[in-house]
Amino acid sequence: NRPERLNAITAEKAREIAAAVGEADDDDAVRVIVLQGEGRSFCSGYDLKVYAEEGLDHQGQVWDPIKDFRMMKSNTDHFFTLWRSAKPTIAKVQGHAVAGGSDIALSCDLVVMAEDARIGYMPARVWGCPTTAMWVYRLGAERAKRMLLTGDTIDGVQAKEWGLVIDAVPADELDDAVEAL
Repeated sequence: NRPERLNAITAEKAREIAAAVGEADDDDAVRVIVLQGEGRSFCSGYDLKVYAEEGLDHQGQVWDPIKDFRMMKSNTDHFFTLWRSAKPTIAKVQGHAVAGGSDIALSCDLVVMAEDARIGYMPARVWGCPTTAMWVYRLGAERAKRMLLTGDTIDGVQAKEWGLVIDAVPADELDDAVEAL
């Protein structure tokens, strides 16, 4: 949780997700894994400030797309521990689950959103499609293409109508809705 950065993703945070899922999988007392972000956002995507600062050491060098691909694949593998978990996983989404944050949420078995929360993959406008392909899995090709070719976001109500999430509730009922599952 990094609420001051809207829970933006760093390589360390991606590894921490995988480690926490591994611990929960190994703990017989854990029945369900609920993933939530602290503060006003589930996850705002990758922390571009952190990644830009890390890149300062490489200024003047040729961009290596393979290095970027490996980093994204590694993070996606970490997120997908949620999908592969032996325990049911639930994303409890308030605020935003955008860009890489949508990858994390959609890697869970179930997603419950606040009605006013937003989900989408805006970087598709610049960098292409997300790495997990969970949009197509959950929405089907046509709606996934609409989201990924436009980079639009949708609110929890529309996400539920489209079948992207299991439920959308008023923000003040989010905890109770997840607990009821």
